Amino acid sequence: MAAADIRRPLKKFLPHLVQAKTENLNEADTVMRVIKVFEDVLGYSAMSEITRESNIKDKYVDLAIKIDGTIRLLVEVKSAGTVLRDRHIEQAERYAAEGNYRWVVLTNGTTWNLYHLTFEEGIEYERLFSVDISNEDDFDKGANCLALIHRTSVRKDEHDEHWARRLAMNAASIGKALFSEEVLRFIRRDIRKREGLLVDEEDLATAIHDMLSADAREQMGPMRIRRRRKPAKKGTGPETAGETAKRDDVEAV
Repeated sequence: MAAADIRRPLKKFLPHLVQAKTENLNEADTVMRVIKVFEDVLGYSAMSEITRESNIKDKYVDLAIKIDGTIRLLVEVKSAGTVLRDRHIEQAERYAAEGNYRWVVLTNGTTWNLYHLTFEEGIEYERLFSVDISNEDDFDKGANCLALIHRTSVRKDEHDEHWARRLAMNAASIGKALFSEEVLRFIRRDIRKREGLLVDEEDLATAIHDMLSADAREQMGPMRIRRRRKPAKKGTGPETAGETAKRDDVEAV
């Protein structure tokens, strides 16, 4: 997580956000409190780095957060009593797509969601975190998550680094490593050494696949053994026997 420690200023400002939720303040009043969070807790300048009601081609977003004149975060604010849903970022999505902005914050003051957007095949988004800072038991976790959008953290691209680590550690990424030819061969050798039995590579892959949760299997997609191509013989193609072999994804079952 980010290095910035925002627990003290966040705890100081939290009663105002909880009160806003209790009183079910309207969206305009909630926006004012969210701006104060970005200014007093997250370190942004209200004069030069927090822009209200930004628009691109008649598409609006409540707040745009800039660093050195460049928009780094879009912020969609809902009234303090609103239960946040992913669909609430639709307006910010359209704005983000026009400007190719990758990060959207959705908040009602007490609940904060951070989304990463991609635009390769339409607009797709994934939540990096969702935290309720009014929950006393999860306050430290919430402060650590919000620290990712602190000015210092965003300027150092720590939110992007955290996203990259998450992608590297997700089920799809780990599955590619787990079902690689080299890893399966290593496990087979270990089983043979311990059990005195040589198991079939595809049977081993299936057994490992069946051990995983349904959610992990869904994220991974069809099980495939990633095999290494044999190098082409000299003179038969662009590759030579001494060149690094390339990988193929071969469906196992």
